[in-house]
Amino acid sequence: MTRRISIFGATGSIGRSTIDLIERDPDAFEVVALTGGHNVARLAEQARALRAEIAVTAHEENLDELRARLAGSGIEAAAGAAAIAEAARRPADWVMSAIVGAAGLPPGLAALETGATLALANKESLVTAGPLVLETARRHGARLLPVDSEHSAVFQGLVGEDIAAVERIIITASGGAFRDWPLDKLAEATLEQASAHPNWDMGQRITIDSASMFNKALELIETKEFFGVAPEMIEVLVHPQSLVHALVGFNDGALMAHVGPADMRHAIGYALNWPERRALPVDRLDLARIGALEFRAPDDRRWPALRLAREVMAEGGLSGAVFNAAKEAALDAFIAGQIGFLRMSEVVEEVLTRLSGDSGLIHAEITLDNVRAADDMARKTARSIIETGA
Repeated sequence: MTRRISIFGATGSIGRSTIDLIERDPDAFEVVALTGGHNVARLAEQARALRAEIAVTAHEENLDELRARLAGSGIEAAAGAAAIAEAARRPADWVMSAIVGAAGLPPGLAALETGATLALANKESLVTAGPLVLETARRHGARLLPVDSEHSAVFQGLVGEDIAAVERIIITASGGAFRDWPLDKLAEATLEQASAHPNWDMGQRITIDSASMFNKALELIETKEFFGVAPEMIEVLVHPQSLVHALVGFNDGALMAHVGPADMRHAIGYALNWPERRALPVDRLDLARIGALEFRAPDDRRWPALRLAREVMAEGGLSGAVFNAAKEAALDAFIAGQIGFLRMSEVVEEVLTRLSGDSGLIHAEITLDNVRAADDMARKTARSIIETGA
């Protein structure tokens, strides 16, 4: 049976990998909506190839170009956040949420409200508004499937298991570009160096987040929200080979590990084909050739983002929205050359410190409007800290 699908963030690395899988079995899918950012040429090419109903760019200034590139195709073109939300409300069976950052939350909620299965690659949705996302899915009979490689690994490790028997969840981190750098050299790290991942082929922002471990910090919070486990049950291990994606530890002492290549098509394909498991075009590991797997404990001096994430989980409420927004603002400033690599975590910590005392903000009801208010306040505070150097 043909399934109707939409891909939000189609032009990014997750979106392109999703499309790669779809194009291998085109008769199984009918594409409803594709969205992207400034890469309008790629978005239009994807929409034509998949015969999508609508293509949406996030940036209204790109609408004329998108329309021109889709002229004569019969594919609708639109632009802006409202158009992306409208596209998410179009009936679909399966929706990939791969928009980067907090911008992925509103269309994800809109898709859940239709009752669709939401394949969640946008970790910020659960970090900023976990209870809201989960309640929206429950209320509308929708299903959430994890697409982050770590959370997909945990999800697969829990198949047929009772979550009450779980003692610990271990998510792994490659350590990113600077895992072996001397600590005293990190202050000199350049944008180019931070943008080169040793294992994964990802977009620039998530690659830098990997180097700073903010990506893993978000995944700590995401693990707590998605699986409903206590923060102290979640551990992080640095695993340079990026072959063991997560481990689930049970009350009998057993550890169930998910092992696979560093290829996001594995997690995407699992979500795309769930509840079945189908053949995927990923490498098969030769364990004899690999020989050994390395693990090490993370160093909070090198990666303070992990400590900050645990403080956010302890605080609760909308502190996750503050944390993510401050991180995004600090990352923007690093990319723009306004601050150094180490300054990012300092900015985020200062934002959390300043706003944690505002209980009316942090502990307000978790609604989309309140998430947006917390996000806005955190970004303004971060920009003020960056501009004044305070």
